[in-house]
Amino acid sequence: MMHWYPDMMGWGGGIGMIVFWIIIIIIIVVLVKSMTTQSSGRIETKETPIEIIKRRYANGEIDKEEYEKKRKDLEA
Repeated sequence: MMHWYPDMMGWGGGIGMIVFWIIIIIIIVVLVKSMTTQSSGRIETKETPIEIIKRRYANGEIDKEEYEKKRKDLEA
């Protein structure tokens, strides 16, 4: 006797296909979300004015006299 199976499109096949696509969509959403948080996840801390003049002095952008003057102005 021959049995007819409609290519797994009964309740088991249909639910299985829906679960498969839900898992695929979840994976895509998680990947996109992780990629966007990685790129925007870099929190840039703002330098204080004192840190900026220290960095500029260390890089040689300003001399010691200008550094001292700016530091005194900022601390006042």
